[in-house]
Amino acid sequence: MTGSPCLLVTGGAGFIGVNLVRRLLRETDALILNLDKLTYAGNLESLADLAGDPRHNFIHGDIADRELVRKLLTDHQPAGIFHLAAESHVDRSIEDAGDFLQTNVVGTYHLLQEALAYWKQLPAQQAATFRFIHVSTDEVYGSLGQDGFFTEESPARPNSPYSASKAASDHFVRAFHHTYGLPVVTTNCSNNYGPYQFPEKLIPLMLLNALDGKPLPVYGDGGNVRDWIHVEDHCAALMAVWRYGRVGQVYNIGAADERTNLDIVHQICAAVEREMPVAKNPRLAQKGIRNYTDLITYVPDRPGHDRRYAIDPSRVKAQTGWQPVMGFADGLRQTVRWYLDHPDWVEHVRSGTYQDWMKQNYGWRLEEKK
Repeated sequence: MTGSPCLLVTGGAGFIGVNLVRRLLRETDALILNLDKLTYAGNLESLADLAGDPRHNFIHGDIADRELVRKLLTDHQPAGIFHLAAESHVDRSIEDAGDFLQTNVVGTYHLLQEALAYWKQLPAQQAATFRFIHVSTDEVYGSLGQDGFFTEESPARPNSPYSASKAASDHFVRAFHHTYGLPVVTTNCSNNYGPYQFPEKLIPLMLLNALDGKPLPVYGDGGNVRDWIHVEDHCAALMAVWRYGRVGQVYNIGAADERTNLDIVHQICAAVEREMPVAKNPRLAQKGIRNYTDLITYVPDRPGHDRRYAIDPSRVKAQTGWQPVMGFADGLRQTVRWYLDHPDWVEHVRSGTYQDWMKQNYGWRLEEKK
């Protein structure tokens, strides 16, 4: 080992993972092991500028590959694991939950087994400071009524195959702490938005469709409520939990910013109008569209669509000192600007050629790990 600590991040080529890896590199002197299977939502182009950074070590592999995980832990002796690797797109889970079960539940189980074996053989001082940070979602709690908030004591009542798989992984993490003593911390976060998010998600889908003059599909009546947090605030909370969180504790992370889906879409339209006015957007002019809101289209609600999520983040604030700093209006404006400023990234993701880009630029490294 070197004098600098090492941290293992699983799923570090996904949306939240990319932003967490970048923040860890900025704010710590740790060597970052970035383990990602590179399924459709994993995109190394999001980390292209880190290719020459000696502190960022990307490993193409599966968390369910026990031999690979064991070797990484043995060779690099990480001081902690941030576990973000997961299938996370709800609509895909409704179509076929098999991958969600395999990655989110079975993969987490195998990772826990290797983390436990590794932790048990650590010297006492290192074992005392080691942490397994399990990153989950508020969707495990199910749906709220018009009032109230999810707390860490809220029962798990998942309503989609995705949330069921995450709830199962949460239970396994809890069990490994209570049964074997593994020093775990679990976080359940509200909806994230920000740079590098895969365009299937609500905010990037709507802003990119608006720019292209495509329909803005809103499920049902658009009244479903979500609690939103900028991804940078989420990553700051994860680092605060790693540093100050209590072993065995669950922390709900949110910015107390509830909005209906329809309100979000209207705000996206307004933000896009400020950055790219309809009058200056040739794609809309060709279609005779005068307002981005004219593109809003209501579509049948998806099965099992939870009506409302809302997070009470009191515990994480009180125990770690974390506070969100990004207001939604500023965060949305910055997000729209980021997508406008990165047309190549957007095009590669939307066309699927980002996978060709990874093979061309990282091919020898990816093959090496297969």
